[in-house]
Amino acid sequence: MEKAISLPVSVYALGGLGEVGKNMYCIENDETIIILDAGVKFPGVEFPGINYICPDFTHLKNNRNKIKALFITHGHEDHIGGIPFLLQTVHIPVIYAPRLAAALIKNRLEEYRMSEMANIVEYDSNTVVPVDRFKVSFYRVTHSIPDSFGIVVDTPEGRIVSTGDFKIDLTPIGKDMELSRMAEIGEQGVTLLLGESTNAEQEGYTPSEKNVYDSIDDIIKNAQGRLIVSTFSSNISRIQQVCESAVSHNRKITIVGRSMEKAVDISRSFGYIHIPDDAIIETQDIKKFPNSELLILCTGSQGESMAALSRIANGAHKDIHIIPGDTIVFSSSAIPGNGVMIDNIINSLARAGADIITNSILNDIHSSGHASRQELRLMLKLMKPKYFMPIHGEYRMQRLHSELAMDLGVKKENIFILDNGDTLTLSKGVVKRGYPVEHGNTFIDGKDTNSLAEAVINDRRILTGDGMMAITVSIDTKKNVIISKPEIYAKGVIDQGSKTLHNELIKLLEIGISEKLQTKPSFAELKMLIKDIAGFYLYKRSKTRPIIIPVIMSKN
Repeated sequence: MEKAISLPVSVYALGGLGEVGKNMYCIENDETIIILDAGVKFPGVEFPGINYICPDFTHLKNNRNKIKALFITHGHEDHIGGIPFLLQTVHIPVIYAPRLAAALIKNRLEEYRMSEMANIVEYDSNTVVPVDRFKVSFYRVTHSIPDSFGIVVDTPEGRIVSTGDFKIDLTPIGKDMELSRMAEIGEQGVTLLLGESTNAEQEGYTPSEKNVYDSIDDIIKNAQGRLIVSTFSSNISRIQQVCESAVSHNRKITIVGRSMEKAVDISRSFGYIHIPDDAIIETQDIKKFPNSELLILCTGSQGESMAALSRIANGAHKDIHIIPGDTIVFSSSAIPGNGVMIDNIINSLARAGADIITNSILNDIHSSGHASRQELRLMLKLMKPKYFMPIHGEYRMQRLHSELAMDLGVKKENIFILDNGDTLTLSKGVVKRGYPVEHGNTFIDGKDTNSLAEAVINDRRILTGDGMMAITVSIDTKKNVIISKPEIYAKGVIDQGSKTLHNELIKLLEIGISEKLQTKPSFAELKMLIKDIAGFYLYKRSKTRPIIIPVIMSKN
């Protein structure tokens, strides 16, 4: 009998390590690549003009012939949002996703007019998918969106398990977590566990979604005026709670924000959200009802400038404007890096006369969808991994999760805190560090699937900080002389209105350019000279480094 060939298996992340979001994990051997999730990260103020950040797909592009399937754990944007951009880069033969996630992916691809590019197959906890030498199966977990799963990948070299995003909610909104299935997986043996680490800093247990209902219901019951509730459009369980309470207190519901409208439509069609048709009204009809009978459900809980709540706060929404007596409920937690944007929108709403309610000890209006430390301990106990790799979290979260694993008996040398691009190699049940793969960020501006270069992002940062200066000079290339004095146009530059600054800089430019023209320079050399003169002068004068744009006009 012919002996099976051993093909070492590599495990690595292209996103999701050292960060919250942008989740993308790959399992690869010499023949096959399967991908777990393809998410985006939402940029903070440090990335001006950027809509999404997703992984750099260069490694996958270079190994495109090996890609056999993409498996999705659940329907949150940090796990599915990168799919349109991935499909523009490589061909994915099949995307396996739970029912709700599959619907959300189809909807997103329709937006991008890419429906024909994807073969989407739904799975459940009974599904088993053979992919070459790999066998993939699933177990249900509880999270803040229905149809969330962990993934088991059996390979000839050992078993790899990903927890996906989860919390151990014993009173969930929806189906129970398959704890017995998880225990069975652990008893059979787990070589390498990939465990999500988002809430590794929080001791105890994450409160159940049902705990939040009473607080939300109390707010909706007692509010005297209009209620505006903002949460993630993908937090289906929370949306159901809000709508259920609104209906019970005879409030009409208007849904604002395209992503919220689509999420609610899809979830209603699948039975995950239950709202009577007569309870929903169009935004233009809100004036027909008393303020005390209205609830506005919208996106924008992270302060995103183009989201519905920001447009309402800034007076840019055509039908809804803040009036004194409105109560604004932020039923979400801040994504790391979004604190400034959230504070700004809260201040805008407060100035307009609204009452603001955010999550706190006094107002328990949000429960995380992620496991706290006791739940992480229980997951480790159930899975009993030989090797452990903390995923989906910033470095400090990964480190704390690793310490929990050590406390529960996983050997220190069997725990790997990796960065994106680092690899682990699994061979005959032994896991070791391997060679890194190419990785990085892809910046998405609008819906353009062509990523922006890092240099463009740096220019935008400079424009928001030190400003821009354009310098125009006209020359006669035959006589090699300046025809007219350089002209300066500045935006956001320190002392931009100062005549002294302009006159001094113009004089320096005239001298420098005139001397350089005697050597019959190229336009590129003249532009470099202008940049050097202006850059040195401005830094000496104001310690700023604006973008300098030389423009040379030639008579000949």
